[in-house]
Amino acid sequence: MIQRFIENFTTVDGILTIGVHLIIIFMILPIHEFAHAVTAYKMGDMTAKNRGRLTINPLSHVDPFGALCLLVTGFGWAKPVPVNPLRFKKYRAGMAITAAAGPVSNLVVAFIGMIVYRVLWAIPYSEETYLAFVTGEGALYYSLFILQYFILINIGLAIFNLIPVPPLDGSKILSYFTPDSFERKMEQYQMYVYFGFLIVMFSGILDGPMSFLRNSIFDFMFFLTNWVDKVVMMFI
Repeated sequence: MIQRFIENFTTVDGILTIGVHLIIIFMILPIHEFAHAVTAYKMGDMTAKNRGRLTINPLSHVDPFGALCLLVTGFGWAKPVPVNPLRFKKYRAGMAITAAAGPVSNLVVAFIGMIVYRVLWAIPYSEETYLAFVTGEGALYYSLFILQYFILINIGLAIFNLIPVPPLDGSKILSYFTPDSFERKMEQYQMYVYFGFLIVMFSGILDGPMSFLRNSIFDFMFFLTNWVDKVVMMFI
Protein backbone atom coordinates (compact mmCIF):
# COMPACT_ATOMS: atom_id res chain seq x y z
CA MET A 1 0.00 0.00 0.00
CA ILE A 2 2.82 2.40 0.88
CA GLN A 3 4.75 1.26 -2.20
CA ARG A 4 1.72 2.07 -4.35
CA PHE A 5 1.58 5.54 -2.77
CA ILE A 6 5.26 6.14 -3.65
CA GLU A 7 4.73 4.89 -7.20
CA ASN A 8 1.95 7.44 -7.65
CA PHE A 9 4.59 10.16 -7.89
CA THR A 10 5.83 8.62 -11.16
CA THR A 11 2.58 9.00 -13.15
CA VAL A 12 0.34 11.92 -14.05
CA ASP A 13 -2.75 10.03 -12.82
CA GLY A 14 -0.97 9.26 -9.56
CA ILE A 15 -0.04 12.89 -8.99
CA LEU A 16 -3.64 13.92 -9.70
CA THR A 17 -4.83 11.28 -7.23
CA ILE A 18 -2.59 12.70 -4.51
CA GLY A 19 -3.85 16.18 -5.43
CA VAL A 20 -7.43 15.04 -4.90
CA HIS A 21 -6.43 13.55 -1.53
CA LEU A 22 -5.02 16.92 -0.51
CA ILE A 23 -8.28 18.61 -1.54
CA ILE A 24 -10.15 16.11 0.62
CA ILE A 25 -7.84 16.72 3.59
CA PHE A 26 -7.98 20.51 3.47
CA MET A 27 -11.52 21.05 2.17
CA ILE A 28 -13.79 18.03 2.59
CA LEU A 29 -12.67 16.77 6.00
CA PRO A 30 -13.23 20.26 7.47
CA ILE A 31 -16.73 20.25 5.93
CA HIS A 32 -17.32 16.82 7.48
CA GLU A 33 -16.32 18.05 10.94
CA PHE A 34 -18.17 21.34 10.49
CA ALA A 35 -21.33 19.30 9.77
CA HIS A 36 -20.88 17.58 13.15
CA ALA A 37 -20.26 20.90 14.90
CA VAL A 38 -23.17 22.81 13.36
CA THR A 39 -25.59 19.92 13.96
CA ALA A 40 -24.60 19.72 17.63
CA TYR A 41 -24.89 23.51 17.88
CA LYS A 42 -28.38 23.52 16.36
CA MET A 43 -29.40 20.83 18.84
CA GLY A 44 -28.27 22.88 21.83
CA ASP A 45 -24.64 21.92 22.43
CA MET A 46 -22.24 24.89 22.39
CA THR A 47 -19.08 22.82 23.05
CA ALA A 48 -17.75 22.80 19.49
CA LYS A 49 -18.49 26.50 19.04
CA ASN A 50 -16.72 27.39 22.28
CA ARG A 51 -13.65 25.43 21.21
CA GLY A 52 -13.42 27.08 17.81
CA ARG A 53 -14.63 24.08 15.79
CA LEU A 54 -17.71 25.75 14.30
CA THR A 55 -15.67 26.64 11.21
CA ILE A 56 -14.43 25.15 7.93
CA ASN A 57 -10.89 26.37 8.60
CA PRO A 58 -8.74 23.24 7.97
CA LEU A 59 -6.24 24.26 10.67
CA SER A 60 -8.98 23.66 13.23
CA HIS A 61 -9.83 20.18 12.01
CA VAL A 62 -6.93 18.37 10.29
CA ASP A 63 -5.45 15.44 12.21
CA PRO A 64 -1.88 14.66 11.01
CA PHE A 65 -2.15 10.89 11.40
CA GLY A 66 -5.64 10.76 9.89
CA ALA A 67 -4.42 12.87 6.96
CA LEU A 68 -1.46 10.52 6.42
CA CYS A 69 -3.80 7.51 6.42
CA LEU A 70 -5.97 9.19 3.80
CA LEU A 71 -2.95 9.91 1.60
CA VAL A 72 -1.69 6.33 1.85
CA THR A 73 -4.89 4.26 2.02
CA GLY A 74 -7.64 6.55 0.71
CA PHE A 75 -9.44 6.45 4.06
CA GLY A 76 -8.76 8.86 6.89
CA TRP A 77 -10.21 11.21 9.46
CA ALA A 78 -9.90 14.64 11.05
CA LYS A 79 -9.82 15.64 14.72
CA PRO A 80 -13.13 14.60 16.33
CA VAL A 81 -15.48 17.47 17.14
CA PRO A 82 -16.04 17.71 20.92
CA VAL A 83 -19.66 17.10 21.85
CA ASN A 84 -21.39 17.19 25.23
CA PRO A 85 -24.39 14.85 24.87
CA LEU A 86 -25.79 16.00 28.22
CA ARG A 87 -26.83 19.22 26.50
CA PHE A 88 -29.08 17.37 24.05
CA LYS A 89 -32.74 17.02 24.94
CA LYS A 90 -32.52 13.37 23.91
CA TYR A 91 -29.05 11.97 24.62
CA ARG A 92 -29.00 8.99 22.25
CA ALA A 93 -30.89 10.63 19.40
CA GLY A 94 -28.73 13.76 19.64
CA MET A 95 -25.50 11.77 19.45
CA ALA A 96 -26.75 9.64 16.56
CA ILE A 97 -27.95 12.61 14.50
CA THR A 98 -24.77 14.59 15.18
CA ALA A 99 -22.63 11.59 14.21
CA ALA A 100 -24.62 10.95 11.02
CA ALA A 101 -24.22 14.57 9.88
CA GLY A 102 -20.56 14.01 8.91
CA PRO A 103 -21.03 11.05 6.52
CA VAL A 104 -24.17 12.69 5.11
CA SER A 105 -22.12 15.80 4.26
CA ASN A 106 -19.67 13.60 2.31
CA LEU A 107 -22.51 12.02 0.35
CA VAL A 108 -23.99 15.45 -0.44
CA VAL A 109 -20.61 16.71 -1.69
CA ALA A 110 -20.20 13.51 -3.74
CA PHE A 111 -23.63 14.00 -5.30
CA ILE A 112 -22.83 17.61 -6.23
CA GLY A 113 -19.57 16.35 -7.76
CA MET A 114 -21.56 13.74 -9.71
CA ILE A 115 -23.79 16.45 -11.19
CA VAL A 116 -20.71 18.33 -12.43
CA TYR A 117 -19.30 15.01 -13.71
CA ARG A 118 -22.46 14.31 -15.70
CA VAL A 119 -22.48 17.85 -17.12
CA LEU A 120 -18.97 17.33 -18.50
CA TRP A 121 -20.05 13.98 -19.96
CA ALA A 122 -23.10 15.50 -21.65
CA ILE A 123 -21.41 18.44 -23.38
CA PRO A 124 -20.62 17.70 -27.05
CA TYR A 125 -16.91 18.06 -27.83
CA SER A 126 -14.78 18.29 -30.93
CA GLU A 127 -13.30 15.17 -32.49
CA GLU A 128 -9.85 16.29 -31.36
CA THR A 129 -11.00 16.52 -27.73
CA TYR A 130 -12.58 13.07 -27.88
CA LEU A 131 -9.44 11.59 -29.40
CA ALA A 132 -7.32 13.07 -26.62
CA PHE A 133 -9.79 11.69 -24.06
CA VAL A 134 -9.65 8.18 -25.52
CA THR A 135 -5.86 8.21 -25.40
CA GLY A 136 -5.87 9.38 -21.77
CA GLU A 137 -4.79 12.94 -22.40
CA GLY A 138 -6.24 16.43 -22.53
CA ALA A 139 -8.29 18.66 -20.26
CA LEU A 140 -11.46 16.56 -20.55
CA TYR A 141 -9.72 13.34 -19.49
CA TYR A 142 -8.01 14.92 -16.50
CA SER A 143 -11.14 16.83 -15.43
CA LEU A 144 -13.25 13.67 -15.46
CA PHE A 145 -10.48 11.70 -13.74
CA ILE A 146 -10.26 14.25 -10.92
CA LEU A 147 -14.04 14.44 -10.52
CA GLN A 148 -14.52 10.68 -10.55
CA TYR A 149 -11.85 10.15 -7.92
CA PHE A 150 -13.18 13.08 -5.89
CA ILE A 151 -16.63 11.50 -5.85
CA LEU A 152 -15.29 8.05 -4.97
CA ILE A 153 -13.18 9.38 -2.11
CA ASN A 154 -16.15 11.24 -0.63
CA ILE A 155 -18.30 8.13 -0.86
CA GLY A 156 -15.46 6.10 0.65
CA LEU A 157 -15.14 8.51 3.56
CA ALA A 158 -18.87 8.26 4.24
CA ILE A 159 -18.74 4.45 4.24
CA PHE A 160 -15.56 4.39 6.32
CA ASN A 161 -16.98 6.70 8.98
CA LEU A 162 -20.15 4.63 9.21
CA ILE A 163 -18.19 1.56 10.32
CA PRO A 164 -19.39 0.92 13.92
CA VAL A 165 -15.94 1.05 15.51
CA PRO A 166 -14.95 3.71 18.07
CA PRO A 167 -14.19 6.54 17.54
CA LEU A 168 -15.82 6.50 14.09
CA ASP A 169 -19.28 7.98 13.57
CA GLY A 170 -20.83 4.58 13.03
CA SER A 171 -20.19 3.57 16.65
CA LYS A 172 -22.19 6.57 17.89
CA ILE A 173 -25.03 5.82 15.49
CA LEU A 174 -25.01 2.17 16.59
CA SER A 175 -25.26 3.21 20.25
CA TYR A 176 -28.72 4.60 19.54
CA PHE A 177 -29.93 1.05 18.85
CA THR A 178 -28.00 -0.82 21.55
CA PRO A 179 -28.43 -1.07 25.35
CA ASP A 180 -26.32 0.92 27.83
CA SER A 181 -24.39 -2.19 28.83
CA PHE A 182 -23.11 -2.64 25.27
CA GLU A 183 -22.02 1.00 25.10
CA ARG A 184 -20.12 0.69 28.38
CA LYS A 185 -18.31 -2.40 27.10
CA MET A 186 -17.34 -0.59 23.91
CA GLU A 187 -15.99 2.33 25.94
CA GLN A 188 -14.06 -0.04 28.20
CA TYR A 189 -12.31 -1.76 25.30
CA GLN A 190 -12.29 1.20 22.91
CA MET A 191 -8.49 1.45 22.66
CA TYR A 192 -8.07 -2.26 21.86
CA VAL A 193 -10.87 -2.21 19.30
CA TYR A 194 -9.41 0.91 17.70
CA PHE A 195 -5.89 -0.50 17.29
CA GLY A 196 -7.28 -3.80 16.07
CA PHE A 197 -9.28 -1.93 13.48
CA LEU A 198 -6.17 0.00 12.33
CA ILE A 199 -4.32 -3.30 11.84
CA VAL A 200 -7.20 -4.68 9.78
CA MET A 201 -7.39 -1.47 7.74
CA PHE A 202 -3.69 -1.40 6.87
CA SER A 203 -3.71 -5.12 6.07
CA GLY A 204 -5.95 -4.47 3.08
CA ILE A 205 -8.70 -6.86 4.19
CA LEU A 206 -11.29 -4.08 3.92
CA ASP A 207 -10.25 -3.04 0.41
CA GLY A 208 -12.58 -5.46 -1.39
CA PRO A 209 -15.80 -4.79 0.57
CA MET A 210 -15.14 -1.05 0.69
CA SER A 211 -14.49 -0.86 -3.05
CA PHE A 212 -17.67 -2.81 -3.78
CA LEU A 213 -19.82 -0.51 -1.65
CA ARG A 214 -18.12 2.61 -2.95
CA ASN A 215 -18.55 1.63 -6.61
CA SER A 216 -22.16 0.57 -6.03
CA ILE A 217 -23.05 3.95 -4.52
CA PHE A 218 -21.17 5.70 -7.35
CA ASP A 219 -23.26 3.80 -9.92
CA PHE A 220 -26.45 4.62 -8.03
CA MET A 221 -25.59 8.34 -7.99
CA PHE A 222 -24.80 8.12 -11.71
CA PHE A 223 -28.27 6.65 -12.24
CA LEU A 224 -29.92 9.34 -10.10
CA THR A 225 -28.35 12.07 -12.25
CA ASN A 226 -29.57 10.77 -15.61
CA TRP A 227 -31.66 13.93 -15.83
CA VAL A 228 -28.51 16.04 -16.22
CA ASP A 229 -28.02 14.97 -19.86
CA LYS A 230 -31.46 16.26 -20.82
CA VAL A 231 -30.96 19.55 -18.99
CA VAL A 232 -27.60 20.13 -20.70
CA MET A 233 -29.06 19.41 -24.14
CA MET A 234 -31.81 21.98 -23.52
CA PHE A 235 -29.15 24.73 -23.35
CA ILE A 236 -27.08 23.61 -26.33
